[in-house]
Amino acid sequence: MTRTTRPSPALPAPPEAALNVSRELARRIGVSIDAAGGWIGFDAWMQRALYEPGLGYYAAGSRKFGAAGDFVTAPELSPLFGACIATQCLQWFDEGVPAVVFEFGAGSGALAAQLLTALDAEGRAPQRYAIVDVSADLRERQRQRLAADVPHLLDRVAWLDALPDRIEGVVLGNELLDAMPVRLFRRNGAAVFERGVTRAPDGEGFVLADRPADAAFASRVHVLLAQGDVDGQSAADDAGQTEYTSELGEQAQAWVETVGARLVHGALLLIDYGFPRAEFYHPQRDRGTLRCHYRHRSHDDPLLWPGLQDITAHVDFTAMAQAAAQAGLDLLGFTSQARFLLDCGLLEKLMAQPRGDALAWARQTQAVQQLLSEAEMGELFKVIAFGRGVADDAIGFAGRDRRASLGVLGTVSDAGANAATTRGGDPAYPDDAEAPQR
Repeated sequence: MTRTTRPSPALPAPPEAALNVSRELARRIGVSIDAAGGWIGFDAWMQRALYEPGLGYYAAGSRKFGAAGDFVTAPELSPLFGACIATQCLQWFDEGVPAVVFEFGAGSGALAAQLLTALDAEGRAPQRYAIVDVSADLRERQRQRLAADVPHLLDRVAWLDALPDRIEGVVLGNELLDAMPVRLFRRNGAAVFERGVTRAPDGEGFVLADRPADAAFASRVHVLLAQGDVDGQSAADDAGQTEYTSELGEQAQAWVETVGARLVHGALLLIDYGFPRAEFYHPQRDRGTLRCHYRHRSHDDPLLWPGLQDITAHVDFTAMAQAAAQAGLDLLGFTSQARFLLDCGLLEKLMAQPRGDALAWARQTQAVQQLLSEAEMGELFKVIAFGRGVADDAIGFAGRDRRASLGVLGTVSDAGANAATTRGGDPAYPDDAEAPQR
């Protein structure tokens, strides 16, 4: 089966210079498709579209974050987001975790600036703040942001080209996992196909094309769909439905396992949008979670303008917990972003802000509402933490820890499981409102 895609008339046209960059990237990908026999997996397409040196979305110089970019992340909304992360870091530092921070995919540098500012205000600036980012352009923007916001701490910041072999401290990833390439599948009855990319029949552009999955991939898909079970129903039970498409985040899972294996002492804190597996592969979520973002518009055509738009997929947090367990880490907590921020004192931090400027105060309260609202970021975004040699008492999960919803108790530390609760709402689409932030 081949499915074609077309540009949406609702999307603004890119400038000609940007289109030229996209055309060159498309040419290179086309050469790779020809060399591979006419078809590449979608994960290979996503890797090239996002990370091709000098041309990919995260490797080129286009503006990505904020009002002038394609989406807004939580640190762009309010510095109180970073202040809450600092509160959690301070607890871990107080309990003996080395005062070192590793941030992967630091974006505009907003979170780094906020975190350093908040920790410094407590007299606890980290000994070192290491940023691992593949984009030379973003590294320069991060450097400029930090030089402007925390110039006296710039000598503590280092940019790394690769994952350190030995990690001691706190590892952070905000909206990192969702941008890692995914494999796509389509299940039709009992048959499983892997979705990839080929040239369009007329030679102009590309189309999505399915081919029979190999035995190992098909077996994994069947297992995952059997675990997508809510209220006794699973996608595997509904094999007669016309088709079911979704994603496997193998690269994100491998990344967590690799970082976990290298984390000698400390904590890994990840914030992203997604679900436990039972919700991720629910039978009614039969079109997957893949989305694209361009100029604050969300759409579903991942082949449009390669290199000019963000491509993301929601996170299967059960898979992340399994990967961390494989690396020997303990699960320290899993909850919604809203609950985590509240437990870290977001409202108290807001009330401590000056109110002399009514307009500035209104903007701050509106930003906090976006961070907490179930209709925006508060529920769709989740926070998960793992650790090695760290007490299972993280303040950010004190109020409502949902680790039991991950379905992995017994493979990771299950301390605190009695406090876990599951989310309510519609069982098919409990969190499926589109997040305007990303």
